[in-house]
Amino acid sequence: MAKAKSPSLASKTIEILTTQSFLFGGLGQDPLLSDLAPDRLTVEKLYSNRPVYTAFRPQIWQEHLYVVVNGGPIIMRSTPLDRVIALTYPGGCFGMRSLPVGVGAATRAFPSLVEAYKTTNVIKVPVQVVQDLYDQNEMFRQRYTLLLELREKFQYHLLNCSTYPPQAVAAVLRGLIFQERSLGGQPQGSKTEYRFDLPIDLIARACQLNHRTVEQVLKGLTKAGYIKTDKLAESANDLVKVIDPEGLKEVYGATRDKVSWWPLK
Repeated sequence: MAKAKSPSLASKTIEILTTQSFLFGGLGQDPLLSDLAPDRLTVEKLYSNRPVYTAFRPQIWQEHLYVVVNGGPIIMRSTPLDRVIALTYPGGCFGMRSLPVGVGAATRAFPSLVEAYKTTNVIKVPVQVVQDLYDQNEMFRQRYTLLLELREKFQYHLLNCSTYPPQAVAAVLRGLIFQERSLGGQPQGSKTEYRFDLPIDLIARACQLNHRTVEQVLKGLTKAGYIKTDKLAESANDLVKVIDPEGLKEVYGATRDKVSWWPLK
């Protein structure tokens, strides 16, 4: 980890927080933010494949909440199965369950590694600022509680899927769709499509399938008209675009023999 050198980003941290993040959006007039000295907020660049911290260590709490500005995603990997159990994209936050704020103190789990899957710019907000806003601002408190709820629901999507590959991959996509829709980040405009920087490796580690199987499922979802992806052209682009999120519900709820495009029963 290294502190970002961009002076423009460092000088506009509060503006970025209140215009680009779900949690702090529209709170620019709150005295707790408007009177906050910008140097209390740290702008940092997180590099890929480097640990940020280990969540849920016994009796150990983090000192900051992390707000994702751009890049990413940020992932959390469970121990010992090395399964991806959380993904955070720009506009979102991570670290809530490692802060003694609200019900975060009750949402403890086994130690899990948090890392940037790709280079990510974040703003670190001190825990005391988060606590003060939580105590004094009703809107912030509701949003903070929702973020904790979304973490639990994303894991529920993963736990609620079977080993049937189409359903397992659809569970990851449905979990991300629900998360982004709840945060208001997607869909944008009149289109009902969702775009994710989602490498095959992340999908495989989230639903516990091998990479080849995930590739075949993505091909099937593409041919069936649920998604668009550049992976078929062996591109380095990891974009997955869900163009039929409602139709994807059928795959998510499918059991064996109910997905016609999947050849293996």
